[in-house]
Amino acid sequence: MNSPLEQFEIHSILGLNLGWFDLSFTNASLAMIIVFLSFFLLFNFSLEGATIVPNRWQLTSEIGYEFIFFLIQEQIGLKGYKYFPFIFSIFMFILFSNLLGMIPYNFTITSHLFVTFGLSISIFIGVTIVGFAEHGLHFFYLLVPSGVPLVLLPLIVTIEFVSYLTRGLSLGIRLTANMFAGHTLLKIISTFAWQMLNTNILFMIAAIAPIALLFALVGLEIVIAMLQAYVFTVLTCSYLNDAINLH
Repeated sequence: MNSPLEQFEIHSILGLNLGWFDLSFTNASLAMIIVFLSFFLLFNFSLEGATIVPNRWQLTSEIGYEFIFFLIQEQIGLKGYKYFPFIFSIFMFILFSNLLGMIPYNFTITSHLFVTFGLSISIFIGVTIVGFAEHGLHFFYLLVPSGVPLVLLPLIVTIEFVSYLTRGLSLGIRLTANMFAGHTLLKIISTFAWQMLNTNILFMIAAIAPIALLFALVGLEIVIAMLQAYVFTVLTCSYLNDAINLH
C-alpha cells in the first residue's frame, strides 16, 4: 500500500544545479504553471468579445470580479481599490490551486508550506511597508489599543507585537494544514475502500460504506478548498485595512 503522504512528495522533472543552488523543474513547478495558465486562459477566453448581456463564461468571470471588488469595499473601503489586482490574483491563485489539486494524480501546491509560507510572508512584509508608507512612525499606534491603562501598556504592546508577527505564519499554516489534512484523509479512505473491493464478495458489499463516505468527503473538501481561498483573502484584506486605516 502506498503511503498517504506519497502524494505530497516533490519530484524533479528537469534537473538543473548551479553550484550550491538546485534550480530543478519539479512537479510543484509544473503545478504552479498549470494553475496560472488555467485562470489566465479562463478569464481571457471568457472576456474576449464581452457583451452587455454576458454568456455563462463571461458571467462566471464577472461574478469573481464583483466578489473581490465588494469584499475590498467592505473590508478596506475606497483606499483599498488600488490593491484590487493583487488581492484578486491571490484569491484566484489559491482557489485554482485548491480545486485543481482535487483532480486525481494532480499535485496540490497549497498543501506545501514552502508555497503558502512564501505567500503569507510576502503579504506580511508588503502590508508592513504599506503601513509605514501611509502613516510613517504613527503606524506603531497599531500596537496600542485605545483605552488601555498606562500601567498595562508595556504588556499589551508586547502581546500586540507578537500577535502582529504571527500574522506572517498563521496565513500559510492555516491553509496548508487544511489542504494537507483533507487530502491525507481522502487517500486513506480511498485506499481502504479499494482494498475491501479486492478482497472477497462480503468485503465488496461492505465497501459501499467507505465509498459513500469518500464521495461525501470529496464534496466537503471542494467546499473547504473554496472556503480556504476566501478565508485567506479576507484575512489579507483585514491586514491591509489595519495598515491603511489603523484602528
